Amino acid sequence: MTDWQELEKKYFMSTFKRMPVTLVQGRGTLVWDDEGNEYLDFTAGWGVNCLGHCHPAVVNAIKEQSKTLIQTSNQFYTIPQLELAELLVEHSCLDKAFFCNSGVEATEGAVKLARKYGKLHLNGAYEVITTFDSFHGRTLAMTAATGQRKFQEPYVPVPEGFINVAYNNIDAIKAATNSKTCAVMLEPIQGEGGVNIPAGDYLKKVRAWCDEKGILLILDEVQTGIGRLGTLFGYEQFRVEPDIITLGKGLGGGVPLGAFLSKDKSSVFAPGEHGSTFGGNPLTCAAGCATVKYVIENDIPGKARESGEYLLSELKKLKSTFKFIVDARGRGLLAAIQFESDISDNVVQSCLKRGLLLNPVKPNAIRFMPPLNITSSDINEAIMILDTVLAEVGKGKRGT
Repeated sequence: MTDWQELEKKYFMSTFKRMPVTLVQGRGTLVWDDEGNEYLDFTAGWGVNCLGHCHPAVVNAIKEQSKTLIQTSNQFYTIPQLELAELLVEHSCLDKAFFCNSGVEATEGAVKLARKYGKLHLNGAYEVITTFDSFHGRTLAMTAATGQRKFQEPYVPVPEGFINVAYNNIDAIKAATNSKTCAVMLEPIQGEGGVNIPAGDYLKKVRAWCDEKGILLILDEVQTGIGRLGTLFGYEQFRVEPDIITLGKGLGGGVPLGAFLSKDKSSVFAPGEHGSTFGGNPLTCAAGCATVKYVIENDIPGKARESGEYLLSELKKLKSTFKFIVDARGRGLLAAIQFESDISDNVVQSCLKRGLLLNPVKPNAIRFMPPLNITSSDINEAIMILDTVLAEVGKGKRGT
């Protein structure tokens, strides 16, 4: 057998801290490695596989489209792209769509759109306010937008035009707003930052402030969109309407697809001012259509809401059992537990050995983002494994 992990050391750049397992097959919530071991997947490709691995609706759409038309340039009209645009616009508060290949391309495009808006309507304003512990992607510009120094420090000087302020703090946004500000860009719930949930009125206050100052509100829904929080889009949870949203991850059901959607007032690109060679091609959009249709027609957001409530209740039981868990939080099927010390890697590695895949989102926190159609029995199995591991890590010390 090929030693794939040794091959990676020889040929691949050392950019990922990988788990010591080579996955070769997936179906639903399960994956298998090259030695035949089975795992329950609570990472779902970092939230990408919203319907689980190789869902029939997605597989069939890819299969049929691959026999018909895979790629053209955007010089021509293609049907899956326009069908997906219609689907997203008709089920959101936004008016126009643009497709790209990833979440970071979506946030890049959203910022370009906001800057163009600032040029046209705000006397050339170009700065975007973002928050600490945010995550907007790994291009150089979005590294600057991301309010985490650990991502920025290797690449300083990072591009200008981004002001990082405290999350869940409207006064910090007000203090940072000036004549150069064209937009505020926020995640409704911070995912990579540790599943940080703002106060219920935070986004409403930000929306009101943006309206008062005439600037745009961009919501980065790359992780929270397509049902993850229990509604089709995360902004619905907070009863606000953004000017622009960004999508990725779950949008394609497993294939690389991103998008940003805009209100008519902020849809200010002229022909030639933005584009993408592969973005919105027939193959990925066919997969996206199949995914979004299935999510809507089968009320996957509602199922995610119910399953998320059950998962969070079970995580809170673990918190009441193990003293070293200081918090259990989440919304829909985006959840986390936080420890009093940096033991995430140890916990995740131990869970791996017992057949459960988790994400150590921070040294002291673990993130849960399973497929949205996960069952209660899957959750029970995951909790049972986690309980066993936590008992070992905590050396059997339990307390109420």
